[in-house]
Amino acid sequence: MKVNMVKLKMCSMALACGIVAGCAGAPPAAPVALFGAQGFGAFELVTTPSATMEQVLVAGPGGVVAVAGNPSGYVATRATYTNYRLHAEWRWPGKPGNGGMLLHIQGGPRDRVWPLSQQVQTKSGAAGDLLPMAGAAFTEPLTSAPGAATPIKGHTAADSERPAGAWNSMDVVCRDGTIEVSINGVAQNRVTGANPASGRIGFQLEGAPYELRNVTLVTLR
Repeated sequence: MKVNMVKLKMCSMALACGIVAGCAGAPPAAPVALFGAQGFGAFELVTTPSATMEQVLVAGPGGVVAVAGNPSGYVATRATYTNYRLHAEWRWPGKPGNGGMLLHIQGGPRDRVWPLSQQVQTKSGAAGDLLPMAGAAFTEPLTSAPGAATPIKGHTAADSERPAGAWNSMDVVCRDGTIEVSINGVAQNRVTGANPASGRIGFQLEGAPYELRNVTLVTLR
């Protein structure tokens, strides 16, 4: 009986080691810098009136990208993404204003200059709000008034944005139609059934200049 028990324990240990080894053989994907060494060639600019990339984005020391607030529009990746973890840091070098990050950008209908997408607000005082843009949708109810011109699902925790001039961080996890948003480490929003659930990633130009740094993406397996 003792011999059998020893054999059973040895088999269990061997199986556990095999599972761990199998998991260790598939390391997580490395973060990719969206504003990488290739400059801004991986992005498309959409504005009204038209502008050049040099007028809108300026690369500075330490990997900081200065984003002009005008003209109205957005800068979007040319690549599309589905399941990923996105990290971005931003700050208002001057007076805080309006802005946002666009997820799952698709072609089709527009709301003025804004594309079909899911917007994560970085607007001062509203960081972490989620806005389904130009006909986008998700399962959870909106917190804005019925029929409001701008549909909003407000952030759920107390405002966690830092004072003007300080760097803020946003972490977004998108997986199979679920979007989870944290601002400065505080969980602020979560929706399911997002439509669209994949697409390009963009950064709004909405009146106020701001700065970006450490914008990285990890593909989720």
